[in-house]
Amino acid sequence: MRQLNFFDDLVPEPQPKHAVPADPDMNGFYYERLTDSFVSFALGTRHYQVSVEECEFPKEWQKRIKVDRAI
Repeated sequence: MRQLNFFDDLVPEPQPKHAVPADPDMNGFYYERLTDSFVSFALGTRHYQVSVEECEFPKEWQKRIKVDRAI
């Protein structure tokens, strides 16, 4: 029995280069001083933003994030 490889003659196309995030290690919520808001990052990409006034997370959490994870 012989196995056929139908994809031998295919040449992979070059993939487009995506913009590399400035800091790919940024994950989770951060407090952004410039906009006075909490910002969510995943793999260095901004996904969600909520102002301090609209934030419904507990006040203790907000204080901790403002101190520990300010950018």
